[in-house]
Amino acid sequence: MKGYFISVEGGDGSGKSTQIKKIEAYLREQGQEVILTREPGGTPVAEKIRELILDPANKALTGRAEMLLYAASRAQHVEEKILPALAAGKTVLSDRFTDSSIAYQAFGRGLGGMVAEVNRIATGGKEPDLTIFLNITPAAGMARKNNQDGHELDRLEQEKAAFHEKVYEGYLSLVKESNGRIADIDADRPAEEVFADIKKHLDRVFGFVATK
Repeated sequence: MKGYFISVEGGDGSGKSTQIKKIEAYLREQGQEVILTREPGGTPVAEKIRELILDPANKALTGRAEMLLYAASRAQHVEEKILPALAAGKTVLSDRFTDSSIAYQAFGRGLGGMVAEVNRIATGGKEPDLTIFLNITPAAGMARKNNQDGHELDRLEQEKAAFHEKVYEGYLSLVKESNGRIADIDADRPAEEVFADIKKHLDRVFGFVATK
């Protein structure tokens, strides 16, 4: 039985956590065995790297070092968790994958093509079967984030608005180049409306219902 790999992408405040819960519940209703994971992280080693990357105290971390740490975390994640789950016919649902690195490091940090090459090595070329991009402008997303009670901004969230604008431009560029792998979903709407559009793409990829 084929294992499916689904990733969910979006800027800060795009509603990823909410939609991932809905996606997981829907896939389980359809009989899928879902492995829920995240990046950076997903395994004990990768989670330790996550702490290093996102700690606001590590302001001296350079763009290239950041890129390589993300890739190291991803390499461990892919080999230890993602590939074995897919080989066993399970569905992997990941909060972020390589598209985040392209958006945040290639565009946000200005590191260009080297980011894709480093991540090709880290993943062995593995890509999701479907990527859900929750499309919301940085201004709207950060307004949501700042309104969350008790939320402390991590190192990336604390970046200036210009950085987040470059990241957003990166995501839009990735959508255009994805040949349909990335589903561009308007996320600046009520959660149920957003999920209704996501469900159409899940049905198409998994073949749950006939598509028009």
